[in-house]
Amino acid sequence: MANINLELGILNFMSNRHLSRTIAMQTLYEWDFNHRSQKLDKLITDNIGQYAQGLEDTEFIIRLVKGVVKHIAEIDEKIIKYAPEWPLDKITILDRNVLRLGIYELTLEKNEVPPKVIINEAIEMAKTFSGMTSGKFVNGVLGTVYTELENRNVKEVSVVDSL
Repeated sequence: MANINLELGILNFMSNRHLSRTIAMQTLYEWDFNHRSQKLDKLITDNIGQYAQGLEDTEFIIRLVKGVVKHIAEIDEKIIKYAPEWPLDKITILDRNVLRLGIYELTLEKNEVPPKVIINEAIEMAKTFSGMTSGKFVNGVLGTVYTELENRNVKEVSVVDSL
C-alpha cells in the first residue's frame, strides 16, 4: 500500500510540474506576444488564478518565468547559436518561449530534474500547442544544448582528474 501511495505521489508531482511548465510557457508567450509590455507579476498571478487553481506549489512557475526573463539575453544567444538557420524573430512565439524555458532549466535552473525529462516536457509542449514539426525543432535545439553541456562536463571532470 505504501508503494502505491509513493507512486501516486510521484505521478502527482510530475503532473504538477507539467502543469507548472505549461503555465510558465503560457505566461511567457503572452508577455512576448504583447511586446513585453504587460506587468509580469500581474500576468503570472492571473495565469495561476485561471489555470492552476488548487495547485499547491506555484513557486516553481514564478521561478521559471522570472528566471527566463532575468536571463533572456543569455538564453536568446543560445537559441541563436543552436538554431542558426532560424533568426530569433522568425521562430514562432510559442516555440521561442518553449526553447527559452527548456534552455533555462537545462543551463541555469538548479534542480534535480534529469535533463531528458526537461527536454521531453519541452517537446510535448511544442507538439501540443504548436505542432509536430515544432516538437522536432525543439528536440533538435535542446538536444544540441544538452550534448554541449555533457561534453563540457566531461572535459571539466577530465581536467580535475588530471590535476
